[in-house]
Amino acid sequence: MTDSSPLPPVRLHPEAELARDALSTPLLSRAARLARWAGPDTRVDAGGGLVDEQLPAAAEALGLDGDEAAAYASEAWRVAVDTGLVEIVDEEAGTVAAGEDLALLTGGAPHDVLGVWLGALETVLADASVPDLDDIVDAMSAQDGEVDLSSLDWDPEAESEFLDGVLGNLYLLTVTEDGPGESPVPLPALAASMIVPSDMGEPTNDVLEQVSDAMMRLDDQFRLLEPVGLVDYQPVDEALMADADEEPAAPVDDTDVSRYGMVRLTPLGLYGLRARLLDAGFAAPAVGDLADKGADALLDGTAGFPPAAAQAETEQWLARREPLAATRELLAAAKGLDAGAPLRRLRCQQALSLVGPEAEPALRAVLDDPELGGLARVWLTERGAPDVPAPSEDLVFWLTVDTVAAQLAAEGNSDELRGLVEGLAQQHSGFFTAAWRVDHPATADVLEAMGRLHPDKRVAKEARKAAFKARSQHGS
Repeated sequence: MTDSSPLPPVRLHPEAELARDALSTPLLSRAARLARWAGPDTRVDAGGGLVDEQLPAAAEALGLDGDEAAAYASEAWRVAVDTGLVEIVDEEAGTVAAGEDLALLTGGAPHDVLGVWLGALETVLADASVPDLDDIVDAMSAQDGEVDLSSLDWDPEAESEFLDGVLGNLYLLTVTEDGPGESPVPLPALAASMIVPSDMGEPTNDVLEQVSDAMMRLDDQFRLLEPVGLVDYQPVDEALMADADEEPAAPVDDTDVSRYGMVRLTPLGLYGLRARLLDAGFAAPAVGDLADKGADALLDGTAGFPPAAAQAETEQWLARREPLAATRELLAAAKGLDAGAPLRRLRCQQALSLVGPEAEPALRAVLDDPELGGLARVWLTERGAPDVPAPSEDLVFWLTVDTVAAQLAAEGNSDELRGLVEGLAQQHSGFFTAAWRVDHPATADVLEAMGRLHPDKRVAKEARKAAFKARSQHGS
């Protein structure tokens, strides 16, 4: 995934709903409770963590017990400090007070709450890239007590980049229109997306071992990321990690892929990862971003959207406007002879399919327009409007070239476009004889594409000859 091309648009839940989700996550809710629990007698160490002797009381305040209670309390306290829910008043004395941001959780706007949650997410993501505590203890240097990173075989920057890459791939899978969407993704597939080269046929044993190692790392990391609300996670079955000599406690199904871990982004996780992608310089649009923009921004902005996302964005844009005025604005934005104009007109035509009969006066007003008259006739005819003038032959051919140019820009050499090209050549025996004369900036490109796409060699040759004539005419 690169930051140069836009990602597919994401459909986010309303901020008010996401803020409620954030407040109910186990980690942020615990951090807020500890921030309110802290008082004049609360003490922190030099790193801002609760002193060891106060961890049991903090765990009790959170209603936690068991072996992990102190660790959970320590993690929640660290989040409270990192997000500004708690402020350190005197570093030498180790005293604390409630932070200014604590009030945002109850009195702030949804966006303020989500800002605090994003801070908590950054803390957890940093923790998730750190080796297991036992490994760190084993690596402590006997001389000075410092961590020997080389003995851990741990590169902090590489670990962070690996986790960012995995989460980026999970985001892309989630927002891609033909991807799994809200369904969980198998952990092996996610690990393989980072390890197995795209051009590799059958993975080697070495690559499979790397995938297995990555799965185990991700299993630990997703267990950490679930309490902050980023993911819903079904961990790897413990039986899979048992020694080979041990008998399984119950019969196991080796074909059940869910035993190897399943993960999906929550709606809150989608919001969080998109925010991080934007901060990193990626183009990560969200459906609704264009609702308050002009028609030109809508048509240009949805040019690269998949169909369902383009329709959802357009529906939100139309919902804020009176139909007749919206139609006039769309038609005005669709005009032009630049390279992007055919796709704008296609998006305009798709948008107009969502408006009602109130738009008719605006469509009739452009019937004589050489660029818009064709789509106006299509709209009026589809709705059974009376007195729609028949298009001239020149207009029919111009609209045909414009339509194919738009499809090329939207989908490239798709099967749908191939079928359209074959149909045009079949329906009009003299199509290429007339088409090269069409006064449209994309005529030559369209004819070249038809020559490339048509399966019949004779027809393809006709198309290429017509393209040559069109370029010669344009040059003269």
